[in-house]
Amino acid sequence: MLMPHPAVLRGLLDEYEATALHEPADDTGGPGPRTRDLAYTLCVSTGTRDVRHALAVARRQLAARPVPAPEPAVAAD
Repeated sequence: MLMPHPAVLRGLLDEYEATALHEPADDTGGPGPRTRDLAYTLCVSTGTRDVRHALAVARRQLAARPVPAPEPAVAAD
């Protein structure tokens, strides 16, 4: 199975958690559209079909492969 880059996975996880907390519910009381989109992307990225499972897999993958620190930028002369 393909593994998403840790930085991409971290970004998805962080955005999902923030959006799920702050985005208003839809007309039926379910998650808003951005939350649903992020849940789908997390499921695809982790090879799962349920967002709760996707979150657990993402956290486990990030614990095993932490996000590397970005390289410092080098100024052009």
